[in-house]
Order: sequence, then C-alpha cells, then structure tokens
Amino acid sequence: MSRIAGLFARKNPVFIGFTVAGDPGIGASSGVAKTMIDAGVDLLEVAVPYSDPVADGPVIERAHVRALRAGTTPDDAFALVREVRGYAPALPVVLFTYYNIVHRRGPERFFSEAAAAGADGVLIVDLPVEESGEVAPYAARHGIDRIALIAPTTSPERQHAILSGASGFVYLISLEGVTGERDRLSSGIAGLVGAVREKTDLPLAVGFGVSRPEHVAAVAAAGANGVIVGSALVRLIEEHSSDETGMHEALATAIIALRGGLVPQSRT
Repeated sequence: MSRIAGLFARKNPVFIGFTVAGDPGIGASSGVAKTMIDAGVDLLEVAVPYSDPVADGPVIERAHVRALRAGTTPDDAFALVREVRGYAPALPVVLFTYYNIVHRRGPERFFSEAAAAGADGVLIVDLPVEESGEVAPYAARHGIDRIALIAPTTSPERQHAILSGASGFVYLISLEGVTGERDRLSSGIAGLVGAVREKTDLPLAVGFGVSRPEHVAAVAAAGANGVIVGSALVRLIEEHSSDETGMHEALATAIIALRGGLVPQSRT
C-alpha cells in the first residue's frame, strides 16, 4: 500500500498543507516544511517554483517569485523532498508542478528523480487529460500517483475521463478562478463532492480558498476526505520572511487552529 493510500485508510479527513520549495529561501524552506510537519500536516504538497504559475493567485505567485530569485531549481525541490522523507519517513509528499518543468526535464527523468527523492505523487496543474499520455507510463513505472484536478465547471463526461487515469487522491477545486484566501467558500462544495464520489472510490480532497478553521470544518462536513490549505500558510511565510522565529511560530499556530476544524469529524 502506498503512503497516500495508507494515510487515507487510517485517518479521515486529513489535513494537507502546501509550500513552495525555496520560499523564502532554499535553506529556509526546509525549516518551513519541518515546522508544518511538526504542527500536524498529514500530507505535504511541495510546489516546484515556476515563472508563470497560472493556476495560482497573487500570494502563491509571489512565493514562486521569491523562490526563483533565491535561485531555486527543480533539483532543489527534489532535495527538499529528500529532506522531508528523512525527517518524516511515513509522511506522504506530493509534488505540485507545471508541465513545462516536466517537459524540459523529460518525463522519464522527472518521474525517476521524483521517485528517488521520495515523492509519492505528482500534480501537474496545467496538463489536460487529453495529453496525460505524455506522462502516464513514467508515473506508473516509478510508482508515482498522478493526482487529478476537478473543478466545479468540469462536465460529468470530462470527470469520467480525468478519473480514469487518476490515483492517490482527487483534488477538487472549491471555486472558479485561481488559488487564494476567501471570506467564504462556495455553497456548492457538498454537491461537487457528492457528484465526484459517485464516479470514483479515490479519496477526495478540497482546496482553493480554504483559509479558516470554519472553512476546514465546512469541507469536512461536506464529506471530503481531505482539506488542502495553501495561500493562508504561504502568506504567513511572506509576512514573516525577515523573522524566521516568528515565521515558524505563526505557521505552527495557524496549522493547529486550522486542524481544529477537523476535530468534530475526525476518526482514526
């Protein structure tokens, strides 16, 4: 059983945290990841910094810029995954990336290096299902789950096509648009979770806009198996980029508070 499957089998719902490799610096991002793990992240998404992150809102886009200005490369992202794997051997790690990075490196090399680093899954945000054959054989060869994205606007027919090649878990986008904190979540989350649940046995995790404990609670109450928080955590890194101690304290406090939204629904 993979680490991702094992996680969802023993804990439901789970808390998934997101960080950009190399933010706020190559060395500092290792400490960020470890703080997130210590604070209670059940699965860690590590973004490979990219110059044109079209799915991301301003907060995460600025994190990509900071990481790139620090000189972060895909090799550094793989190195961060190796550090996480050594620090938390059982923790699932998913690489979040854009296809140009995979294409330039070559899918065979990218997935081989991802597996060697200890990644469990890869989410290629901008790769349409029609072109997923470019990476599918290499992901399978190296035992890497291909995390699928489904949006509120994805048609039922397209949902079936996307799910046919997915593994690990399905990332459900809670709203239309890019990542970023919101005052309130869409009222249609339960409907989206229910509609996709009818088509797959894979765990369903909801992200985009989740930034408060009450949002986490609402996603869990909607029946999701996982809750994904990105921008709310990345913003804290940005706000405390010149105060490393304050950054770690803010991250830990936020994650503990956000996880509090899972308490009424948690079962282990």
